[in-house]
Amino acid sequence: MMDSEISRMFEENYELMRLEGGHALSADVKDAALNQVLFYWRKMREVAENVTDTEVKLNLPEKITPQGRKYGIEGVVDIIREDDKTVMYDIKTHDSDYVRANTSEYEKQLNVYAHIWQGLRGQQLDQTAIIATSYPNSLRDAIASNDEKRITRELENWNPLIDIPFKEENVQETIREFGEVVDAIELRQFTPPSVDKLKSLLPGKKYSFAVQVCRNCDARFSCSAYRNYVRSSASRTDSLLGRYLNDFGSDLERENWRFSNLVVTPSPEDLEV
Repeated sequence: MMDSEISRMFEENYELMRLEGGHALSADVKDAALNQVLFYWRKMREVAENVTDTEVKLNLPEKITPQGRKYGIEGVVDIIREDDKTVMYDIKTHDSDYVRANTSEYEKQLNVYAHIWQGLRGQQLDQTAIIATSYPNSLRDAIASNDEKRITRELENWNPLIDIPFKEENVQETIREFGEVVDAIELRQFTPPSVDKLKSLLPGKKYSFAVQVCRNCDARFSCSAYRNYVRSSASRTDSLLGRYLNDFGSDLERENWRFSNLVVTPSPEDLEV
């Protein structure tokens, strides 16, 4: 019954996003997205049903960067209050193995959220945790096999809930680091990682920084490091992508492109105010 309701809501949300954004998913990708929602529900049903405050907005205003700029920190979390215990969850679309191998990356952000909740709101907080919604390859393979027993076994083995310890003593250092990022953005200091960094394996994983991070970045095709990584990659998928990135069209297609841009480019006189 609940699966049917989730499927209905998924379809409604998908159609709304498609109409608003003008982008559609292929049938395979859409089915995979729905499956992830359904299996996430099956695994995390108890937590989901006990959430008392969803998408709680947290705000830390009037902070000052090292170079004197004003900025604020905002975030969204879910809260469960049960039996005089309050737990804060931050949902991430990452896989649980990666989160466990790199807890320090998540600890900083969640600690600031906990600081806002306890310090500014003055409310009790007993536990902080990450919910990693991306399921592992073993579960993905089980789903593809349509073997219900195998799926059930892999669901039992999957643990997407990762406790993150709250360390108040690290909060101010994290806020300072956020301020440094704000300064870098305002000064337009954008330096992509090196190709070697993109190729390096992540702690506790068999895949690279580019696979975990870059492929989830919408700006990757405008990034020189990522383009060079793709061109130098030996994998079949990246090799095909590399040929796409290196394909500038025929001489005639390039000439037509230049001519079209000349036609629509305004003259200097037209740009005068």
